[in-house]
Amino acid sequence: MLHDLPDLRRLRGRPARLLRRWLALSLLLSGLVALFLPASARGAPGTPTVVSARDLPAGALLRAGDLKVVELPDDVRPQGAATQTGSVEGRLLVGAARAGEPVTDVRLVGAVIPGTGDPESSTVPVRLADAAVAELLRPGQRVDVVAGGEAGQEAFVLASMAVVAAVGAPGNAEARNLETGSKGPLVLLSLPSGIATRVAATSLERSITVTLR
Repeated sequence: MLHDLPDLRRLRGRPARLLRRWLALSLLLSGLVALFLPASARGAPGTPTVVSARDLPAGALLRAGDLKVVELPDDVRPQGAATQTGSVEGRLLVGAARAGEPVTDVRLVGAVIPGTGDPESSTVPVRLADAAVAELLRPGQRVDVVAGGEAGQEAFVLASMAVVAAVGAPGNAEARNLETGSKGPLVLLSLPSGIATRVAATSLERSITVTLR
């Protein structure tokens, strides 16, 4: 394209000055456009970012197959996004995530789930005897699980340091209680699988409550 430009050395006077100014202005505008274009449009390399490999429900315990790494431009990459799958494996999602959604620190339970070094960790759903207690729970809280004393039996601690993975929406709790005899909203607790199985089995026979840590 350079051979199509006029030879400024052959131009004299006002036309030459105008042409030089026009070329200078064009170069300036081109630089400004390139400066403010998104990194992806400029072809700039992105930053490795961990995203969900598929749709994931709230309370999901993240495994390697749930995650993948893609490169995202810095101008669209959210703050706190993980860069390596190993840094988020074994953590719980606070809320549901769509496939391709970046995994950020605020979407994860603040601590690694007890027993997640063991691939046998499980999440068990329970309904607490008192719905008001369930309303106090938030994902990431640690609780002790207590089996209620019934038929002359004493209450006892089923599990210590369980992690609240998710708390179901209360919905029409009163109507549900009348129809099914269930207590409060469903609470997901993350525990090593052996203890989780015990909690699930005991919840079928006794009322369950928790004490907050």
